[in-house]
Amino acid sequence: MEYMRESRAMAHRERVHRKLTFVASATLDALIEAYPDDWKVVGEALVEATATHRAEAIEQFARTAQEAAAPYRKRVEANWNNPEVITQALPHFVRARLAVLGAQKALQAAALGGGTGRRRFGFWSGRLVNAIFFSRGLTRKAVSMSRFRLLWPLVTQKRLLMPLVQQRGIYAFYSRELILALAKLIGDRPTLEIGAGDGTWSRLLGYAGVIARPTDDYSWSHVIQYPEQVEKIDAATALSRHLPKVVLCSFPPPKNTFERVVFETPSVETYIVVTTKHRFAAGDWDAYEAQNSFTFSAEPALSRLVLPPEIDPLVLLFQRQPVG
Repeated sequence: MEYMRESRAMAHRERVHRKLTFVASATLDALIEAYPDDWKVVGEALVEATATHRAEAIEQFARTAQEAAAPYRKRVEANWNNPEVITQALPHFVRARLAVLGAQKALQAAALGGGTGRRRFGFWSGRLVNAIFFSRGLTRKAVSMSRFRLLWPLVTQKRLLMPLVQQRGIYAFYSRELILALAKLIGDRPTLEIGAGDGTWSRLLGYAGVIARPTDDYSWSHVIQYPEQVEKIDAATALSRHLPKVVLCSFPPPKNTFERVVFETPSVETYIVVTTKHRFAAGDWDAYEAQNSFTFSAEPALSRLVLPPEIDPLVLLFQRQPVG
């Protein structure tokens, strides 16, 4: 009898944890289908935020939802093996996740001009986009800033670019000038890229003489074709195994659990993050502001070299403070 009770309790914990994992990783459409009543509440609030036509209002909407879920997140972290605590917190996590994904989609819609027509490039815009950003297919290249400044104004459908390529795991493009500036900053130090996706950033830095190792846990294999050069390994394991002095990460997921490990890894001297000014959309900002081992600065000059400017790019630079 005792064994049966234990088995049922274990099965219950597993079911609850599966729900938690689903909420953390599901798409907006999947969450809406699974939790229509919660979406009704979140969706109505999102409509009010988007009615202002201000990105700041949409960002505040997402931040408010995350803040409302924060106390429950702390309870779950302290009571991970208690399914009742997780069950009580789950609705708050659902609404926070719906808010973030809904806000992201709203910003994309705003970038598209609010239209509902076709989402495909016309002939000339398509040709120009390929010439600026890609060497072949969806293989990104180091973009010449002079070429970008010349051709980008001629792209009449420029706001279509990011919503289309994000479906393939592309969140930014890197200029040649950015790559050269970072290569000078990194020098010959051992470098690790975490959450590397298709490994573009490390590949481009390699052309500039940086020996960077791209790693990823392959959790986005449904949209990204990972080349063999990208080591299949989670970020925490990669950090402990390779002991890098420099760590790179481009558009880390919001509220992720791995960036804090970067600050806890003794070998790391420099951490470089490419993200966006919209804090809810990328990065573990709580970890950035809680750590006290690194100086922390936004780099406007480098940020201007991440493309296109419509994503409101932001380059963050963390440098370990000397001991003593």
